[in-house]
Amino acid sequence: MELKVEKRDLLGKKVQSLRKQGLLPAELYGHGVANSHLSINTREFEKIYKEAGENTVINVTIDGSVKPVLIQDVQFHPVSGDIESVDFYEVRMDEEIEAAVPLEFVGESQVVKDGLGVFIEAMDEIEVEAFPADIPKKIVVDISVLKAVGDSIYVKDLSVTGKFTIKVDPETVIASIAELEKEEEVAAPEITPDQVVVETEEKKAVREAAKATKGEDES
Repeated sequence: MELKVEKRDLLGKKVQSLRKQGLLPAELYGHGVANSHLSINTREFEKIYKEAGENTVINVTIDGSVKPVLIQDVQFHPVSGDIESVDFYEVRMDEEIEAAVPLEFVGESQVVKDGLGVFIEAMDEIEVEAFPADIPKKIVVDISVLKAVGDSIYVKDLSVTGKFTIKVDPETVIASIAELEKEEEVAAPEITPDQVVVETEEKKAVREAAKATKGEDES
């Protein structure tokens, strides 16, 4: 995948004019690489980003020079959700790096389907180490193996193939089934016979006092 970018001089609040032109402000950096201020076509980037995500190497072309990069960070507008800026990280294809790979949960847990438990997702991505070209786009997790409340899937349970190393403790929980929270029943207050008698006598006293007051008013 290739993406053409341009160097830019506009910085700070002036980048707003770029967005009005259908362009995004971007930054390029990396280990031993000088930081570069760039602009990219918004629609072209959205298409690449949808396909590559943040863990697939793409080639950006700057003034005829091709550089392998990862999409390091994407900033979104908090209200509209539109992409506002992008960071690229230049990589060396012969040097291993660490990257976050998204987890994709597939299948269905029977205990959840039966309404006896709730699925808890403890992780949505996992750190791996690999050469840039060997970073997987995603790691699939089958949750159908969770058959009872209390069952868990650990990092060590992942069925993966590829030239990469998972950099997370094997005993880390990825997902589990928890017990459904029971609705608390509010018990009606218990009333003893003595309380009933007292309450009746109090009401009787109130009624008699009211009658006496009424009689005084009429006399």
